[in-house]
Amino acid sequence: MRTDNFQAPDYYNIDELLTDEHKIVRDAAREWVKREVSPIIEDAAQKAEFPKSIIGGLAEIGAFGPYIPEKYGGAGLDQISYGLIMQEIERGDSGVRSTASVQSSLVMYPIYKYGTEEQRKKYLPKLASGEFMGCFGLTEPDHGSNPSGMTTNFKDKGDHYLLNGAKMWISNAPFADVAIVWAKDENGRIHGLIVERGMEGFSTPETHNKWSLRASATGELIFDNVKVPKENLMPNKSGLGAPLGCLDSARYGIAWGAIGAAMDCYDTALRYAKERVQFDKPIAGTQLQQKKLAEMITEITKAQLMAWRLGVLRNEGKATSAQISMAKRNNVEMAINIAREARQVLGGMGITGEYSIMRHMMNLESVITYEGTHDIHLLITGMDITGIPAFQ
Repeated sequence: MRTDNFQAPDYYNIDELLTDEHKIVRDAAREWVKREVSPIIEDAAQKAEFPKSIIGGLAEIGAFGPYIPEKYGGAGLDQISYGLIMQEIERGDSGVRSTASVQSSLVMYPIYKYGTEEQRKKYLPKLASGEFMGCFGLTEPDHGSNPSGMTTNFKDKGDHYLLNGAKMWISNAPFADVAIVWAKDENGRIHGLIVERGMEGFSTPETHNKWSLRASATGELIFDNVKVPKENLMPNKSGLGAPLGCLDSARYGIAWGAIGAAMDCYDTALRYAKERVQFDKPIAGTQLQQKKLAEMITEITKAQLMAWRLGVLRNEGKATSAQISMAKRNNVEMAINIAREARQVLGGMGITGEYSIMRHMMNLESVITYEGTHDIHLLITGMDITGIPAFQ
């Protein structure tokens, strides 16, 4: 078990933009990651196992639905607090942050926003406490960047709906108690259904042999004539805009989370460069290593400012989907570039599990693709500034 000596960079004194509550929430998450995640995460990644033992801790630090009102079991925090929690968790591992992101933005958020009061009371408190874990079924084997082409469907059978289809690349699927599933009705309209483990015909085979997000559980959702009670349909929003609204929340969390991965790589590289002596002096005293480190902290600082401003806009209800796409794309690209540069600072040691960099680098290869691919987010910005969609 390695000792976590992480020190967070704050080159532009961004802490001064945060409230006392923001800092308390962030610091609690940071200390929990140091204590509970860092000592075990390398072993979990090597074994390709999600450490279920940390679920209770994630709930305790408010990682499950932090912005959900307290009456439903959430912490009632603002969007910047949510972002800071995601930043600290991903500083530990992107896979662990994925678990928390899915639970918060893709399971609790749609139930809170689109569900009935009965659904909120039934599911949200148990999801907030970690008693229930959830997953989100949108992506299909043949429909990723084009979710509107989904073929998963349900038919009205009088006293229930009959659900058929399949989803893939689903985080948390292998152990999820509930799944938020997006499917078309008989008129081709997309709706969200709450599907519970144990419903006949519902299975969640696990996806193996991943080189990325190895400490996160990924699987499929298979629906073979699953009878879903009518009260499990979320009635308050339908159409593709419903799942895309969830993705806005998740992408916002990723924009913060990626900063955490970048900060960890930078901090590791900086510490190593100061300690590693070659040609009679620390390599931190060489021009090329200083160039790498100076560019890293510059890009992290820019990403921190972008995420903070986006959080302010989210709190004010002003953030657009295109703004969120820009931040997700920019910050993940920033993080993956920093991971690659940091690995070079460490030389051969950078590929070992003794340091976190290679694990972050592999994880970020997934983060740059999921919740909207790198290219799709670029086209979202392009469409927003030109008014012309390039998707078709």
